[in-house]
Amino acid sequence: MFGYIKISKGELKVKEYEMYKAVYCSLCKTLGKHYGILSRLTLSYDFTFLALLNMSLKEGCDQIERKRCTFNPLKKCNYCKNTDSLSMPSAVAMIMLYFKILDNIADEKGFKKMGFTLLKPIFKGAYKKASKNFPHINDIVKEYIDTQNSLEKSGCEQLDEVADPTAKALSKIFMLCSEDETQKLVLQRLGYCLGRYVYLLDAAADFSKDTEQNKYNVLKFTCKTQEDVNKKIEPQLYFCINEGAKAFELLDIKKYKHILGNIIYLGLEDTFKKELEI
Repeated sequence: MFGYIKISKGELKVKEYEMYKAVYCSLCKTLGKHYGILSRLTLSYDFTFLALLNMSLKEGCDQIERKRCTFNPLKKCNYCKNTDSLSMPSAVAMIMLYFKILDNIADEKGFKKMGFTLLKPIFKGAYKKASKNFPHINDIVKEYIDTQNSLEKSGCEQLDEVADPTAKALSKIFMLCSEDETQKLVLQRLGYCLGRYVYLLDAAADFSKDTEQNKYNVLKFTCKTQEDVNKKIEPQLYFCINEGAKAFELLDIKKYKHILGNIIYLGLEDTFKKELEI
């Protein structure tokens, strides 16, 4: 994932922001514990949202403890005592990172290709562990990457078609947050909307760079300038947010509803406006 699903910090209460940071730090700690210290580099706001969503659908209170930060021992952070709900998001982060490395090895040239080639063996063991513990997640991500690569290499010009693999991957991953069949359907819709949002925003944000470097970007087939891109993508991003919000409102949220709502109703819009300088 790309780090586009995040909070609107100024609109959160202090206690809500502290809880959000606690989940972020707990996810970082869980990654380090299960997959090694370098795996912490995979952490992004998207996985924090996934972790919060997974926790929010479970009963019970999440106890918090204060411990020293691994990267900065002089600093103390809040951590969740029970990290069971963080195992799945951690595995998603690790598996996605490894496939991203493989993808970059195939696409890049020169020193960049060499750099990613050197990273591959470093993360291979962590990937094997994550995929062994969560083979279904590995299957989801592999199918997503293979389909995405196939569409891009064929020079697909259809925006809806090329955005679909990311949307479907997130829909399947979000469904893992609940065992209730009704909730799964709602999570599927929420994941699809946010996955489409992520792909569209990433394509729009990378348009100028991809154009300069002559890389594939589906928006190049219909847009000539960044202004054209923004005009085309902004209404579609709003549609994704609004449809995602409708799904979110149907979920049986047990806790952290205000934090998740902040991300859905405010954070997504704030993020795309900042990324696209709208």
